[in-house]
Amino acid sequence: MKQTFVTVLGLSILLGACQYKTVHAPALSARDAEYMALVPNFETQITHLPYEINDPTGEEPGTIVVDTTEKFLYFVLPNKKAIRYGVATGDEAFGWTGTAVMQRKAEWPRWTPPAEMIKRWPHLAPRAGGMEGGPDNPLGARALYLYQDGKDTLYRIHGTNEPETIGRSASSGCIRMRNIDAIDLYNRAAVGGKVIVR
Repeated sequence: MKQTFVTVLGLSILLGACQYKTVHAPALSARDAEYMALVPNFETQITHLPYEINDPTGEEPGTIVVDTTEKFLYFVLPNKKAIRYGVATGDEAFGWTGTAVMQRKAEWPRWTPPAEMIKRWPHLAPRAGGMEGGPDNPLGARALYLYQDGKDTLYRIHGTNEPETIGRSASSGCIRMRNIDAIDLYNRAAVGGKVIVR
């Protein structure tokens, strides 16, 4: 009991000192609530929950910045603030970095694994024709589609049905978020916004 209190007190002091502000979960549609109830629940580390913080990126409001080393995504707000979300990123062999434009976004998106992914993981071959959105779909609740020079990069920022991967290098290059965080980012980010993956 004493150790738990000391841990909570220490965490409160740490978060307070960094001027972190908790971000409230977005409202869910009936479909969101139904599907998300079927996704395995996993307790995310407190450091990977969403917080409003002082903006560390220096980018314009509306910009999304992904730090693949620290496993954080920042959505830049006005007044030198940002919302920081925990993410999972591509492992070293499949990671992607660069600057893109979020050209499209979708709710409970359809997923079609790219040919190179099926080549790496032949067990995905039955999904070559695509998979409808839903709780079993690896893109989760929302997807933001990244384009360069008007062409689809095939990389996404998306939800996940594997929330235990947040904070790790686990994906095939895409940026994974908890479904509730993907919904929050989807609600905030505008099509045409800049995305920087570092």
